[in-house]
Order: sequence, then structure tokens, then C-alpha cells
Amino acid sequence: MNRVCLLILFAFINLPLFAQKTFWASKVVAFSSEYADKETTKENRAIQVLGKPNKLPQVGYSVCAWQPMTQNNSINEEFIIVSFDTLMPVRQIAIAENFGQGAITHVDVFDENNNIHPIWINNTPPTNELGKMLNLILNQMTTFKVRSVRVSLNTSKVKGWNQIDAIAISQSDQPIKAFINLANNMPSQIVKENLGKNVNSEFRELAPVIAPDGKTLYYTRWKHPANVGYAKKQDIWFSELQADKTWGPAKPFPEPINNSEHNAICAIYPDGKTLLLNNVYMPNGEMSKGISISQKTASGWGFPEQVAIADFKNKSEYAEYSIAPNGRILLISAQLEDTEGGKDLYVSFLQDNKSWSRPVNLGKSVNTAEDEGMPFIAADSKTLYFSTKGFPGYGNNDLFVTRRLDDSWTKWSEPQNLGPMINTSEWDGYFTISAVGDYGYFSSQEKSLGEEDIFKLKIPEAIKPEVVVQVSGGVYNSADKKPVGAKVKVQSTMDGDTVCVTFDPATGDYKFMLPTKKKYTISASQKGYLSSSEVLDFENEKDFHEVKKNLFLFPIAAGQKITLNSVFFEQSKYELLPASFQELNHIVATMRENPKMEIMLEGHTDNQGDWNENLKLSKQRVTEVKGYLIKNGIEEKRIQIQGYGSTRPIASNNSEEKRKLNRRVEVTIVKI
Repeated sequence: MNRVCLLILFAFINLPLFAQKTFWASKVVAFSSEYADKETTKENRAIQVLGKPNKLPQVGYSVCAWQPMTQNNSINEEFIIVSFDTLMPVRQIAIAENFGQGAITHVDVFDENNNIHPIWINNTPPTNELGKMLNLILNQMTTFKVRSVRVSLNTSKVKGWNQIDAIAISQSDQPIKAFINLANNMPSQIVKENLGKNVNSEFRELAPVIAPDGKTLYYTRWKHPANVGYAKKQDIWFSELQADKTWGPAKPFPEPINNSEHNAICAIYPDGKTLLLNNVYMPNGEMSKGISISQKTASGWGFPEQVAIADFKNKSEYAEYSIAPNGRILLISAQLEDTEGGKDLYVSFLQDNKSWSRPVNLGKSVNTAEDEGMPFIAADSKTLYFSTKGFPGYGNNDLFVTRRLDDSWTKWSEPQNLGPMINTSEWDGYFTISAVGDYGYFSSQEKSLGEEDIFKLKIPEAIKPEVVVQVSGGVYNSADKKPVGAKVKVQSTMDGDTVCVTFDPATGDYKFMLPTKKKYTISASQKGYLSSSEVLDFENEKDFHEVKKNLFLFPIAAGQKITLNSVFFEQSKYELLPASFQELNHIVATMRENPKMEIMLEGHTDNQGDWNENLKLSKQRVTEVKGYLIKNGIEEKRIQIQGYGSTRPIASNNSEEKRKLNRRVEVTIVKI
């Protein structure tokens, strides 16, 4: 009996903690002054008081808090009035004083008719606390609905600057607290492993970038004796993973990637053949602000070429970049005109002319008045890691994770702190994860061999990106099985997202990192050949793995036949699905390149259902394909069609997997 009563009492006591609803200020109504100077934009403006705390529970100076224009002002009272997204009676007002606390003299509220009601007068002298959450809990709920809150300060009460991080209201008598938004279910212990003397030295090892396949680690070394130039500025080095899972001896990149100026790698494309490099490389050996790309060739890495980004005018001395696996989306940390303050995170999209679009701000859910930097977009193209001190954390810059919510690239989940097992009281940044998703790599001074070293840690499930699959292989002539340089394209059948790479036999396999839970079509193309696409089905894949997929091209010649594996129809219907267009566009392009080519389209079905209906359906489907080709500029007289129904199977019809092979459209070159 006593045990039951105790449980009920325990639940009753804790209920308000769960029932409490906190409303943070959503609009600035009025203010006496706000700090401003020619070097800042939105830092310390009145709008910084809106939303959840950006500094507390840690205390100290922050540009993400409202700061009056003057300090130690005994003549003029400073004040700010804020409103909320709700109109309600309140039991509590909370004010996050992150810096110079104790200057608040009184707090008033306005009701729905804008009548003012005194709530609290401060008759106590300031304490020695630098900052705190001031919780004003009333004896009972107000008898009126609160529209807005006014906080007044006498800045002469506390020397130096006075800042307010946030203001909240609640109907609960449980004190409102600021908290760090931690990733859920993080382990209590995480082992950080120094990569050892093959990678690290007594000098500075910074900014690691792990290749998507996890087998090559790139990073920056500073002041190392083997660096290029007299001043031994930053150079790019790399280490390769050995068969025993240890890292091999560090090797410097050769010229022209390394020169006498500062050199750093921002990212490497999934194919391992394209480097995104910090700075613009000038022919005379000098560098300017921006980024460059270097392509791997049979003889080594080519001279870096400038990447053109529209209207990219970075006010900061620094910038960082990360490239999405499809090679068409660039994440940027820079200080542009529309910054929320300091450096913000932006997205830029590759255009048809190979230039990049004007950067678009990722929005207030990610960016703050502090610097947001070191972005790293994971192989799933959804999970973004970055560094900032603009959200509650453990010291200086902390590492955070956020996830993309739609295809605009401007809507993101609320950033989550990676926790005290990863973040420290010092500056934390440059976090990178391989596509395998097993380990993260970062720079740290803790337990280093000298200055900063490269460390790794096993990625907890809570902050892992979504699973991807690595697809790699070569392209070959179907006749003689010799490799053929070609363009390789992968397209999602779900959303049409397309990734293209170039296969060069001299530089090795093509390579893609593809998110799971989707189906794709993959094909190769080269002038003088017909291509046949294949379907990649990763809808049910749950773990990272590598898929070897060699592709074959068919020499254009009379009598050549291919199956259009990626031409899809509605079940038992003849309407083409949009996922078919990529493969049919290959046929269109080939026939345009060969204006005398004539083809035969042949339709086939399995043996399920009525024989005559299958024959009719096969004819309807090739008629639909013919119509698509004509619509895209191919003369009707160049296209013959024939439907065979179920009369020409290429596999038994004993199972659904084999019946799929029989449901097909084939193309035969009749004349060339």
C-alpha cells in the first residue's frame, strides 16, 4: 500500500515538469537602444533577444544577445519590450541574463488592452555572478492575458556591458531553465583515438578530410620542415589506409597543389578524382580568395582551376566549403550581405554552364549572429555537421548536427550539440565522416604529439548519417571487352535526382555514393555506341556495402540489339513512367548523331493473363515509345515497331524475378 502511494506522489510531483509549456519572445515591440558599429550587422541587436537562449546555460559575452548601446549609463534607463506567439495568463517570466547580470531594475507586463502591470521591482544589489536565468515566479496566475513584457535596466548598476539572451513566459511554477540541445541517446563514453606518428607530428595537423570510401585521409600540415617554400606555410598531406587498418606514412601532395602559400583541401568528390581546394591558384604562384578544382589525370593532379560562384563577395578573411556527393551542391561558410552576423552557412547550385549560383542563406534555424563554419555534408546529402558558438554548448565553438528537411536546402532541423564526449571547453571544428559512417575524424590538442593532431572516434548511432551504398566499376566495349572512356550517369527513379561522372580507364573505376531507400538507373554513354541502362534497387538496404557494377557499351552497327532495362510502364498499362525518359533520351541522342540510323522497337510481355491482351499490350507499349521518340525530333519513318506478347521469352515464367526479364522493350539497329 505504501509503495503504491509513493509512486502516485512521485508521478504527481514530476507532472508539472512535463506539462510545462514555455513561450519564448517572438517579436520586438520597442527598445531604448541597441549596440551597433560599422563592423557588425545583426550582432547584439534587439532581435537577438528573440527565441530560445543562444548562450545559457553557459554564461559570458555573446553577440547573440541584446546589448544596449551604452554601458555604465546612470542617466538614461534602457529597456526592451517583447511579445509572444500566444496571448495568455502567466505564472512565470524568465529572463536569460548571460552577461553583466544584475542591471535589471523592474519588469512589467502589458495586457491585451495594452494596460501596463508592474510585476517585479529589484531592490537587491547585484551579486558576483556573471550571468544567470532570472526566474520571476508569481504567487498566482495573472487575472489577465499577457500581450508583452517590458524589461528595464540601469546599466550603471553593473560595470561593463549588460546583455539579455532571451525572455520567456509560462503558466508553470517550475523554474524555466536553459539547456543544451543534445543529440538523443548519446553514449556516456566515447573513445578518441590519436592516429599515431604515421599521420601526426610535433607540428600542426589540421582540417582532416576523409575520402568517401574511408581509405584515404587528407589534411593540412603547418610549419612542417617538408612543406613547400621558405615560410613552411600550410600544405596538404595524405595518408592511406593499410590492409591491417592502420594509416600509412604521411605523404605531401606535389606541386602545383602545394605551393609556397597556404594550401588546404575542402573536399574530395566520391569518385576520388576531383579535389575541391581552398583559394584560387594564380599562374604566377600567388593565391587569392575563393576555391579551385583539380582533376586527377593519368600523369597526376592537374593545375587547379577557379570555381566561379555568382555574386560571391565574402567580407570575412576566411571561408570553408563542402561538396554534396552528387557534385552539384556546394555548402559554403562565408560572410555575405544577408548574413545573420559573422559567417553564415550558404548553399550554391551548379548551373548548366558549369558556374555556381548565387549562394542562398540556409536560414535562421542554422545560422546565428555568431560565426557558423566548417560545414561537412555527409554522403547521404541530408546530414550536415558544422561548428559554432551560436547555440548553447560547452565552451568555445562546439560541433553540431542538423538534417535537411526538404529539397530547398533552406529548411533544417534544430541543430543538436554532439555532446561533452566529443565537444570540449576549447574550440572544436573540422569534423568529417566517411561514407561508411563508421568513424569521424577531427583535430584536437588533447593528448597530441605536439600541437593539434588528427583523431578519430566511432560514430554513435544518434549522430550517424543515413546509410549509403558505394557503386563502382568500369565501362567496357561489349564486343571486345576493352575499357572505354565514357560518361556514367545515375538517376533516382523516385525524384529524378541525377549524378554524372566521367570514367577514364587511365585513372581507375568510376565511383558513386548513393543513399539507400531508393531505386536508381545507371547507364554509360559514349559517341559511337548504344548504351543499355540497368536498375539498382537499394530500397531495402540497411548497411553500407560496396557494389561492383561494370557497364557495357554496344558498338553502333546494323543488327545490334539492346534491351531497354530502364523503360517503365504502369502495371498492365502502356503509359510511360517519367523514370523511362533518361534511357529514351539516350536513344534520341544516338539517332540525332547518326541521322541515317533506323531502328526496330520490339515489345514483349510475360505469360500471365490473356494471350491476346498481352499481344495487344506489347504493341501499345512500343507504340508509346515510338511516340516519345517522334515527339523529341526523330522522324517516324526511321522507327519500326513490333509487338510479340509472350511468344519470345528469354527466361522461364516460373517466378516473378524471371517474369520481369520477359517484360521488356528491345531496340535493334536496322540500318546505319
